[in-house]
Amino acid sequence: MEEKNNPKPKVNMPRFNLNWLYLVIVITLIALYMSRGDNALTKNINYSEFKEYVNKGYVNKVVAYDDNTAEVFIKPEFAREVFKGDAEKAGRSPMVTMEIGNITSLDNYLDEREKEGLPTIERDYGKKKDYLTVLFWNIFPFILIIGVWMFLMRRMGGGGGAGAGVFNVGKSKAQLFEKGNSNRITFKDVAGQLEAKQEVQEIVDFLKKPEKYTELGGKIPKGALLVGPPGTGKTLLAKAVAGEADVPFFSLSGSDFVEMFVGVGASRVRDLFRQAKEKSPCIIFIDEIDAVGRARGKNPAMGGNDERENTLNQLLTEMDGFGSNSGVIILAATNRVDILDKALLRAGRFDRQIHVDLPDLNERKEVFGVHLRPIKIDESVDVDLLARQTPGFSGADIANVCNEAALIAARHGKNFVGKQDFLDAVDRIIGGLEKKTKVMTQDEKRTIALHEAGHATLSWFLEYANPLIKVTIVPRGRALGAAWYLPEERQITTKEQMLDEMCATLGGRAAEDLFIGKISTGAMNDLERVTKQSYGMIAYAGMSDRLPNLCYYNNDEYSFNKPYSENTAQVIDEEVKLMIKEQYERAKRILSEHKEGHNQLASLLMEREVIFAEDVEHIFGKRPWASRSEEILSDSNNDEREKEKKEEEAVVDGEAEEIKG
Repeated sequence: MEEKNNPKPKVNMPRFNLNWLYLVIVITLIALYMSRGDNALTKNINYSEFKEYVNKGYVNKVVAYDDNTAEVFIKPEFAREVFKGDAEKAGRSPMVTMEIGNITSLDNYLDEREKEGLPTIERDYGKKKDYLTVLFWNIFPFILIIGVWMFLMRRMGGGGGAGAGVFNVGKSKAQLFEKGNSNRITFKDVAGQLEAKQEVQEIVDFLKKPEKYTELGGKIPKGALLVGPPGTGKTLLAKAVAGEADVPFFSLSGSDFVEMFVGVGASRVRDLFRQAKEKSPCIIFIDEIDAVGRARGKNPAMGGNDERENTLNQLLTEMDGFGSNSGVIILAATNRVDILDKALLRAGRFDRQIHVDLPDLNERKEVFGVHLRPIKIDESVDVDLLARQTPGFSGADIANVCNEAALIAARHGKNFVGKQDFLDAVDRIIGGLEKKTKVMTQDEKRTIALHEAGHATLSWFLEYANPLIKVTIVPRGRALGAAWYLPEERQITTKEQMLDEMCATLGGRAAEDLFIGKISTGAMNDLERVTKQSYGMIAYAGMSDRLPNLCYYNNDEYSFNKPYSENTAQVIDEEVKLMIKEQYERAKRILSEHKEGHNQLASLLMEREVIFAEDVEHIFGKRPWASRSEEILSDSNNDEREKEKKEEEAVVDGEAEEIKG
């Protein structure tokens, strides 16, 4: 019984090294090459034996060398008489060697025998062979072939770095950032995203003080999925988590698991988690996990991708096989969470989904503050205006704005980056590069001016339209003119607000129709936006009298059928036409009421090419409605002032108590 309970001793088998295999192959090839040829077997004879072979007519050729040695080639038919039983090993050109006194005496002897009537023996003379050189030239082709073969195998394995080489193709390609890195990123480098930082703060706390949670019986989430649009800072946030916790950080992309060889993805997953377990506590970060975590059975290719599914299955197994408190936490990032496999998102794998959204107004101010640190700016730069003028911009977009502004300032030879440089950078990114060389006639220029003045007029007199910043008729990108607004970032949008925006968008086409009597292709982009917006309002938001409170939104991207009938489609089309017609007539009516101001605005555009909100205010008067952004900024500024006031009062009270004491 005791013998059964005793475990078998582990035998540490030596790991096979492939270098030994290479060495055996090289030695074998050299041996085969050196053993090839016609003179595989040689025999050493004396001078008397040589004379005997000459007299008997055995000798075919003699090669004499400068070191008093000679090679005597025997006629093949007499090889048996010379080599006896080893005649078959002598090859097709049997040869014996001998030592001679000097070459002259050998020549004299052969000349005498020829005079006596013996057959002429071929003679040759040369220097002694350098066997090292011969050996080199014999081996060099094989070394070259082996080198080329190894190079090709490494290239097939994915180049240099981790997991390179065909024999290391199953190794993980994760890049490891060790703790204690001087260039580490912390939460100070991540502006905004307060909610996301609060979510991941627990992960940092666990990695620093795991006993705080384990003593109470709690279990830290095994994984967190960072979800959000591109450029919002998902990767930066993951690096900040590793930097704050000061733990090893494995970083790789979802595509690093995929390879041309079958089974490589699953092998790399196993190797990654093995390394992470050795380095625990640590963080594994998988960027763009949708490359490998797509829902099984929903791959774009017909029949799916078995290799990717095998990789996903291995990833699911490894994540579920970890101990609860192993100290290894998986972070992943994606902007396509809707296509991920449901088994990947369940509790116990990715327990949390942390949404990293586009920054709002106040967060954009913070992001600008981070990216403006290394830039030399002057006093004219208004961060509030920049934050208001960049709605929908991600952190990466804002970084691009700051860089573009610095390049523009440097292009003009400035010592500091000013307000106008930033405005030009925003215009450059949104609208494209100015095309001042594009030639236009006066009629074309007037049409564009009337079109853009129509947009500006309607945005000024519609309560919920976006506030105007400037209007230009200078061509940018593919646009012949543009009106720049400060879009309102509303949490919810009413039907009235959307109708006002639609009416303002149709202002350009309405102005052309009303004041020129002709319509042009300049409104094509406006019509596209209006049509899409009206379809969304009716088919998705239920903002129609004939189809109220109905939403036909279909989340299944692989469905080829519309979620409504043909009759409903006809009703939607009719409602879209009616809605756009009503707003178009409304736009023409407002323009007719402010005809004189619109014409002044168009003339001013023809003259200056660029006009600002101040010029529009001079013509139409002050806009009676304050924008939502202005209200938010004023509220935030009031909060900051109140906070500063309370801090000052607290300081004063503390000083007063000290005086009393």
